[in-house]
Amino acid sequence: MRPERRGLRVDDEQAMGLALDEARAALATLDVPVGAVVLDADGQVVGRGRNTREAHADPTGHAEVMALRDAAARLGRWRLDGCTLVVTLEPCLMCAGAVVLARVDRLVLGAWDPKAGACGSQWDVVRDRRLNHRVEVVGGIREQECGDLLRAFFTEHREV
Repeated sequence: MRPERRGLRVDDEQAMGLALDEARAALATLDVPVGAVVLDADGQVVGRGRNTREAHADPTGHAEVMALRDAAARLGRWRLDGCTLVVTLEPCLMCAGAVVLARVDRLVLGAWDPKAGACGSQWDVVRDRRLNHRVEVVGGIREQECGDLLRAFFTEHREV
Protein backbone atom coordinates (compact mmCIF):
# COMPACT_ATOMS: atom_id res chain seq x y z
CA MET A 1 0.00 0.00 0.00
CA ARG A 2 2.38 2.68 -1.20
CA PRO A 3 1.13 6.24 -0.80
CA GLU A 4 1.15 8.61 -3.73
CA ARG A 5 3.33 11.71 -3.78
CA ARG A 6 0.51 13.76 -2.30
CA GLY A 7 1.44 15.77 0.75
CA LEU A 8 4.68 16.90 -0.92
CA ARG A 9 5.96 19.99 0.79
CA VAL A 10 8.26 22.47 -0.85
CA ASP A 11 11.07 21.64 1.60
CA ASP A 12 10.90 17.83 1.29
CA GLU A 13 13.23 17.67 -1.71
CA GLN A 14 15.74 20.02 -0.09
CA ALA A 15 15.61 18.02 3.14
CA MET A 16 16.20 14.84 1.14
CA GLY A 17 19.34 16.50 -0.20
CA LEU A 18 20.59 16.80 3.40
CA ALA A 19 19.75 13.14 4.00
CA LEU A 20 21.65 12.22 0.83
CA ASP A 21 24.68 14.14 2.17
CA GLU A 22 24.51 11.97 5.30
CA ALA A 23 24.20 8.84 3.15
CA ARG A 24 27.29 9.76 1.15
CA ALA A 25 29.22 10.33 4.39
CA ALA A 26 28.47 6.71 5.38
CA LEU A 27 30.58 5.56 2.44
CA ALA A 28 33.75 6.63 4.28
CA THR A 29 33.24 3.79 6.79
CA LEU A 30 32.00 1.28 4.19
CA ASP A 31 28.51 1.45 5.66
CA VAL A 32 25.50 1.08 3.40
CA PRO A 33 24.79 4.66 2.22
CA VAL A 34 21.57 5.51 4.00
CA GLY A 35 21.11 8.92 5.57
CA ALA A 36 18.42 10.68 7.57
CA VAL A 37 17.52 14.04 9.05
CA VAL A 38 14.83 15.07 11.52
CA LEU A 39 13.05 18.37 11.02
CA ASP A 40 11.08 20.19 13.68
CA ALA A 41 7.67 21.74 13.02
CA ASP A 42 9.37 24.85 11.58
CA GLY A 43 11.45 22.80 9.14
CA GLN A 44 14.70 23.25 11.06
CA VAL A 45 17.12 20.31 11.21
CA VAL A 46 17.21 18.99 14.78
CA GLY A 47 18.76 15.58 14.12
CA ARG A 48 21.10 13.90 11.66
CA GLY A 49 22.09 10.30 11.16
CA ARG A 50 23.72 7.85 8.80
CA ASN A 51 24.30 4.12 8.88
CA THR A 52 27.06 3.32 11.38
CA ARG A 53 26.76 -0.45 11.74
CA GLU A 54 30.22 -1.07 10.31
CA ALA A 55 31.81 2.01 11.88
CA HIS A 56 30.57 1.20 15.40
CA ALA A 57 29.96 -2.56 15.15
CA ASP A 58 26.40 -1.77 16.24
CA PRO A 59 23.45 -3.73 14.80
CA THR A 60 21.13 -0.83 15.71
CA GLY A 61 23.31 1.73 13.91
CA HIS A 62 20.74 2.52 11.24
CA ALA A 63 20.46 6.08 9.91
CA GLU A 64 16.93 6.53 11.25
CA VAL A 65 17.84 5.43 14.78
CA MET A 66 20.91 7.67 14.80
CA ALA A 67 18.87 10.68 13.60
CA LEU A 68 16.07 10.05 16.13
CA ARG A 69 18.62 9.76 18.96
CA ASP A 70 20.30 12.99 17.85
CA ALA A 71 16.98 14.85 17.67
CA ALA A 72 15.84 13.57 21.07
CA ALA A 73 19.14 14.64 22.65
CA ARG A 74 19.01 18.11 21.06
CA LEU A 75 15.35 18.66 21.95
CA GLY A 76 15.65 17.10 25.41
CA ARG A 77 12.65 14.82 24.92
CA TRP A 78 11.93 11.40 23.48
CA ARG A 79 8.56 12.39 22.04
CA LEU A 80 9.26 13.84 18.62
CA ASP A 81 5.70 14.91 17.89
CA GLY A 82 5.62 17.73 15.37
CA CYS A 83 8.74 16.36 13.70
CA THR A 84 9.39 14.89 10.25
CA LEU A 85 11.93 12.15 9.58
CA VAL A 86 13.47 12.34 6.10
CA VAL A 87 15.36 9.20 5.06
CA THR A 88 16.89 8.02 1.80
CA LEU A 89 15.56 4.44 2.06
CA GLU A 90 12.25 3.08 3.32
CA PRO A 91 12.76 2.10 6.98
CA CYS A 92 13.08 -1.53 8.06
CA LEU A 93 10.95 -3.12 10.81
CA MET A 94 13.24 -1.90 13.61
CA CYS A 95 13.36 1.65 12.32
CA ALA A 96 9.64 1.81 11.52
CA GLY A 97 8.97 0.73 15.10
CA ALA A 98 11.31 3.43 16.40
CA VAL A 99 9.51 6.05 14.28
CA VAL A 100 6.16 5.04 15.80
CA LEU A 101 7.55 4.92 19.35
CA ALA A 102 9.13 8.37 18.93
CA ARG A 103 5.71 9.74 17.86
CA VAL A 104 7.10 11.27 14.66
CA ASP A 105 4.30 12.95 12.67
CA ARG A 106 5.64 12.59 9.12
CA LEU A 107 7.99 10.25 7.31
CA VAL A 108 9.49 11.35 4.00
CA LEU A 109 11.36 8.60 2.20
CA GLY A 110 13.38 8.38 -0.98
CA ALA A 111 13.76 4.86 -2.36
CA TRP A 112 11.32 2.10 -1.56
CA ASP A 113 12.76 -1.15 -0.18
CA PRO A 114 10.79 -4.01 -1.74
CA LYS A 115 12.73 -6.64 0.26
CA ALA A 116 12.66 -5.25 3.79
CA GLY A 117 10.60 -2.05 3.79
CA ALA A 118 8.18 -1.64 6.69
CA CYS A 119 6.38 1.53 5.61
CA GLY A 120 4.34 0.22 2.71
CA SER A 121 6.42 -2.33 0.80
CA GLN A 122 6.57 -5.56 2.86
CA TRP A 123 4.81 -4.26 5.98
CA ASP A 124 3.14 -1.02 6.99
CA VAL A 125 4.11 -0.65 10.63
CA VAL A 126 3.90 3.14 10.68
CA ARG A 127 0.21 3.12 9.74
CA ASP A 128 -0.89 -0.02 11.56
CA ARG A 129 -4.22 0.76 13.24
CA ARG A 130 -3.42 -1.62 16.10
CA LEU A 131 -0.70 0.75 17.33
CA ASN A 132 -1.23 3.89 19.38
CA HIS A 133 0.35 6.23 16.80
CA ARG A 134 0.24 6.47 13.03
CA VAL A 135 2.62 8.36 10.78
CA GLU A 136 1.91 10.23 7.55
CA VAL A 137 4.12 8.75 4.80
CA VAL A 138 5.33 10.63 1.73
CA GLY A 139 7.36 8.36 -0.52
CA GLY A 140 9.44 8.58 -3.65
CA ILE A 141 11.15 11.91 -2.97
CA ARG A 142 14.30 11.99 -5.14
CA GLU A 143 13.77 8.26 -5.46
CA GLN A 144 16.04 7.78 -8.48
CA GLU A 145 18.96 9.58 -6.83
CA CYS A 146 18.54 7.66 -3.57
CA GLY A 147 18.26 4.35 -5.38
CA ASP A 148 21.24 5.06 -7.64
CA LEU A 149 23.47 5.67 -4.61
CA LEU A 150 22.49 2.32 -3.11
CA ARG A 151 22.76 0.42 -6.38
CA ALA A 152 26.26 1.80 -7.02
CA PHE A 153 27.36 0.79 -3.51
CA PHE A 154 26.11 -2.78 -3.84
CA THR A 155 27.43 -3.17 -7.38
CA GLU A 156 30.88 -2.14 -6.22
CA HIS A 157 30.84 -4.35 -3.13
CA ARG A 158 29.53 -7.42 -4.92
CA GLU A 159 32.34 -7.22 -7.49
CA VAL A 160 35.07 -7.30 -4.82
